[in-house]
Amino acid sequence: MNDRSSTPSVPEHVTVGRVLAPWGTGGQVRVEALTDFPGRLAQGSKVYIGGVLHTIESSRPHKGNSILKLSSIDSVGDAEKLRLQEITVLRSEIPDLPAGQYYHFQVLGLKVKTIEGDFLGEIVSIMASAGSDIYVVRKGDREMLLPAIEDVVKSVDLERGEMVVEVIEGLL
Repeated sequence: MNDRSSTPSVPEHVTVGRVLAPWGTGGQVRVEALTDFPGRLAQGSKVYIGGVLHTIESSRPHKGNSILKLSSIDSVGDAEKLRLQEITVLRSEIPDLPAGQYYHFQVLGLKVKTIEGDFLGEIVSIMASAGSDIYVVRKGDREMLLPAIEDVVKSVDLERGEMVVEVIEGLL
């Protein structure tokens, strides 16, 4: 990840899904949702694929994924061009989260330091687990795993691009 001397940049678009493959003969696509907001891929929603704006004309669940019919995609050939592309929405269109909760794109890239001021590294990825997310923090060639829980994460300052954590016994 690039070093940043200032606030981490906020992406203009946020990924909410991925086109897996064409579906049927009428230009539909099978997609994997990458969002916790079920209505994000609903009929009438506006999404971007490859920088092109599409309106979702229809949407239905199918075996853990969704089948979408998108505006301007009317053939298998058109749908094939979208294979494995990300589906995004404008950052300005995603809802705000309650205080203390963050989207992954907001946390990735944050500098992590202890309450004593020791620099631990930068959040480079996030792993899902049963109880809470796990932040993967990298400093040089060393990685550590930090649970995203109140006992550990003491503050998050998105403007400054940093997270302050309390190292509890057995964590590092």
